[in-house]
Amino acid sequence: MPWRICVALAALLISLAYALPSLPGISESFLGHILPDKKISLGLDLKGGIHLTLGVDVSKAVANSLAQTGQDLRITAQEDGVVILRPRVVAGNVLEFTLPKGDQREKFQELAAKKFTVLALGAPATAEAGQLRYTARFTDEHIQQLADMALEQALRTIRNRIDQFGVAEPDIRKQSDNRIQVQLPGLSDTKRAVQLLGQTANLEFHLVREDVDPARTVLPPGVAVYPMLDKKADGAEKSIALDRDALLTGGDISDARPAFDNMNQSYVTLNFNSRGAAIFERITGENVGKRLAIVLDGKVYSAPNIRERISGGRASITGGFSTAEAQDLAIVLRAGSLPAPVSVLEERTVGPSLGQESIDSGIKAAMLGGVLVVVFMAVYYAVSGLIANLMLGFTMTLLMAGMAAFGATLTLPGIAGIVLTLGMAVDANVLIYERIREELQHGLTPLAAVKAGFERASIAITDSNLTTIIATAILYQFGTGPIRGFAVTLSLGVAASMFTAVFVSRIIFELWARRAGPKGLSI
Repeated sequence: MPWRICVALAALLISLAYALPSLPGISESFLGHILPDKKISLGLDLKGGIHLTLGVDVSKAVANSLAQTGQDLRITAQEDGVVILRPRVVAGNVLEFTLPKGDQREKFQELAAKKFTVLALGAPATAEAGQLRYTARFTDEHIQQLADMALEQALRTIRNRIDQFGVAEPDIRKQSDNRIQVQLPGLSDTKRAVQLLGQTANLEFHLVREDVDPARTVLPPGVAVYPMLDKKADGAEKSIALDRDALLTGGDISDARPAFDNMNQSYVTLNFNSRGAAIFERITGENVGKRLAIVLDGKVYSAPNIRERISGGRASITGGFSTAEAQDLAIVLRAGSLPAPVSVLEERTVGPSLGQESIDSGIKAAMLGGVLVVVFMAVYYAVSGLIANLMLGFTMTLLMAGMAAFGATLTLPGIAGIVLTLGMAVDANVLIYERIREELQHGLTPLAAVKAGFERASIAITDSNLTTIIATAILYQFGTGPIRGFAVTLSLGVAASMFTAVFVSRIIFELWARRAGPKGLSI
């Protein structure tokens, strides 16, 4: 018995420590500085905010990876003495390149089969002067792997951006058809959030083709025209011709920070990782005297001349940014560029007034249900009903503490789960009390009746609650945000009600039965 009392008291104190900070006014008081800082967060339907459904274009991620593989193939072959010319991506999923020396065919194919197993080489076609023209595609397995990785990377990147943006308790999850659902409770600046999440931040470095007029109707192979942003000219854009394939991407950026130049103009500084720094040094060393364009999301922000080999892995992006634009650009680059373009498929905003109405309605429903249950138990079971009501309060405290400790988010369906918990918590007490009544009618003493009632009713309580927890686990695994909120609150409530009804309530009844003696129990 003493150890049971110690466990019950410890559970009560711990639950109060985690539950109290979620009550209004507690977190700002002196007590709030002592208690844990975890609180129950309100979901989008209660707090208001923005709901987004984003679509990820994974085919673009596959094309980008194929272009990068083409550059890696050229460099690797060059290290082995094999020359490859003009690797470029056509039709989005085909890599074309030329082998100028036909006698290197066997050596090249042996190299490709050994080091580039993800590529499926086509039969070479003979071109002029004995050159061989190859086409290659990714294998189906690798394409599926790239698609899965792109969606996972997009999910992680969006989460990193939201964390740095400062949104509390966001709900971000993958959906079918390469979609991502984002819920941002309590967000006020929705326009900036949409821009921050939708910005691909696809940073690329391309060589400028000074020999190609961007106004030409027909462009040479491997050349593309990009708009060049000039904010000093009131946002006017002019065109510039670049090599289609990027020499370096933002995937090799290790850090990005906003800064100010000597004219107090905002710009963004970049630091590359070791791989990016080596590639950037090689690019600048091989192309001294040429212009290198910095392309962000399909627009050229600057195209400076390469005056010398640049080592150290540092670069900068200028473009007449405002302070906020430079800050947001640094955030998205630091959090990582999205592996593919992301489009906003659905946008819904929930106002705080609607959320407050949901809270008020939910609280009224919970209070009405709670009052009816409390009155019924007190009238029907007398003093034992008061004990059940006391356990009901203990159950709600444990439920709040569990939600705060696990960082759960309270939603409107979650409130429904709490209301359902009220009924299920009392249901366990009803089973126990009816069993004790039967044992008393069979002539057992109060203490023996209490022990027999709890032992025999506990089996039925455990079975019924266990099936409920299995159902909530399935809801949590396969459900979306609101359904998961219902599953979390109901499962925590069921676990708490089992503890209070079977464990804590038994302590009180056994102490009462020992003191009552032959007088019996009020049940």
